[in-house]
Amino acid sequence: MSSTSSSADYGIDAPYVIRNLLIAGGLALILFLLGITGIWSGRVGSLRFGIIGFLWMAVALIATGFWMWWSSRYDKVRERETLLSNLKWRGDEQVLDVGCGRGLLLIGAAKRLTTGKATGIDIWQSEDLSGNKPEATIDNARREGVDDRVNVKTADMRKMPFGDGSFDVILSRAAIHNLYSAEDRGAAIREIARVLKPGGLALIDDIRHFRQYAAVFTDNGCDVRRISSPAATVFWSILTFGSLHPATLLVRKSPDHQKS
Repeated sequence: MSSTSSSADYGIDAPYVIRNLLIAGGLALILFLLGITGIWSGRVGSLRFGIIGFLWMAVALIATGFWMWWSSRYDKVRERETLLSNLKWRGDEQVLDVGCGRGLLLIGAAKRLTTGKATGIDIWQSEDLSGNKPEATIDNARREGVDDRVNVKTADMRKMPFGDGSFDVILSRAAIHNLYSAEDRGAAIREIARVLKPGGLALIDDIRHFRQYAAVFTDNGCDVRRISSPAATVFWSILTFGSLHPATLLVRKSPDHQKS
């Protein structure tokens, strides 16, 4: 049974990004205030800046920072339940969470299992998630009463320690984009396709690069459907000056796919 309440602590996503957004927004606000009070003319050498532009910049940066903090602190579990409801669960699935962090999706999946098992892999980078360590994930699983259905490993998503077709369901949320090169992201997507069983499903939720993900999945014998709102992608892209392009992909590996 799923629930939108939780005793677990799933941490704050991208804490340094949030800090930088708030600092940049604060600086933009200071420049706006200096401009409207006449302390600063808006000129830097021969360049003149529109003072009102700094206000809009401050609003966008601070709003984005606070939204990221609030969403991480208070809205994660609700978002998780909405995301996982896109799948029909039997209860006997073998599940993999790629970049599991402190176990948000991992534990949400485990709650839907009876005889199945949920495995999470990560390399535990604290810049991606506050307090990101395997002990925190195990503690959260214990708090949620699913530690008997959860397994946690330290592993790189670009080279997973699993055989071909090991998992019925693969999940990943806000993780693959942390691989900065297109080659590395492609390697991770190919590994997901490799360890996914023929006929299995992958649910990939991320803040950018979804077109690349879809192309690589398609090249590796998978059908891809975008299940998130294109309007939401456009909204966040505009608000964050093109930094965020969030999307959710539902991926199905062809039942007759054979590794070439």
